[in-house]
Amino acid sequence: MFLHFFLYGCNIVMWRKSRINYSFIFELAPTKELKYRDVFLICTTAMTAVVGVMFIHLSLLTKRYSYSQVQAIPGLLFLSFLLLLVCPFNICYRSSRFSFLCVIRNIVLSPLYKVVMLDFFMADQLCSQVSMLRNLENVACYYLTGSYKTQDYGYCMRSKHYRDLAYAVSFIPYYWRAMQCARRWFDEGQIDHLVNLGKYVSAMLAAGAKVAYERDKSAGMMWLVVVISSAATIYQLYWDFVMDWGLLQMNSKNPWLRNELVLRRKFIYYFSMGLNLILRLAWLQTVLHSNFEHVDHRVTELFIASLEVIRRGQWNFYRLENEHLNNAGKYRAVKTVPLPFHEVDEED
Repeated sequence: MFLHFFLYGCNIVMWRKSRINYSFIFELAPTKELKYRDVFLICTTAMTAVVGVMFIHLSLLTKRYSYSQVQAIPGLLFLSFLLLLVCPFNICYRSSRFSFLCVIRNIVLSPLYKVVMLDFFMADQLCSQVSMLRNLENVACYYLTGSYKTQDYGYCMRSKHYRDLAYAVSFIPYYWRAMQCARRWFDEGQIDHLVNLGKYVSAMLAAGAKVAYERDKSAGMMWLVVVISSAATIYQLYWDFVMDWGLLQMNSKNPWLRNELVLRRKFIYYFSMGLNLILRLAWLQTVLHSNFEHVDHRVTELFIASLEVIRRGQWNFYRLENEHLNNAGKYRAVKTVPLPFHEVDEED
């Protein structure tokens, strides 16, 4: 999560240098929006707190303190972050925290609210945090069931209710995004929103197939994951390049790009397209089981999840670049209307 937030700070730096008016696009109040320095400060402070608590946790374990009490420390840290997020006092960027909570409310209740740019942009970020959401589910189960007292990490994995909930957690961000597309189609009547909805339905099917494969690692289930995930990946790549980034225009003066580019060096766009393709294929690790020799599978999952967050950080820049250019094009399309001419008699 903090890597994602750090990359958002990098996005702000790049948008400002490229003169992309992200504040106008997101409809952010200039006096209340987070600047890149604020974002980096939050990341640094949060990670310092995490590393400090890890050090205290390990130190107490080596000194043979009560295991159940020591294991409660990470849970208390997590609870502290949640309490700070909803803290009503005017500390730690209260306006930004409350704006964030309002956006999350709009996402969860997507069909009931008119969808604006910031809402579906944030929902897309959640689609790249499925791994984190599943880890949060595991952490909640670990502490709420008291498993931390006995160090029974497998209790939640053995529970049928937990496994069923894993399905919902795996595709609920895609469901929220699909509902936003449905609402935008209802409000605007553009068929593109229904096509976009289909992309998120394919992502839901791919996520469900991966969770099912974790239970049943048969050859048939593996091929089902490969077929569904491949179809979803092609769908997503087309939408990334053509619709979200506005690239792959056949008649463009810049081959395979678009006529107007914010960045001067064209090779950056080609490199980003190739990198996006590679990172979109990170799901192959699910079926290849390449655990990098003796590295724990949870470390491998963390690495794959980080790659998806990096892909999303790159996607964010080009998505707003395309939105910025589209807005500029609309303003240029406005023609000057001549004023009516009124003849005045010479006698007047």
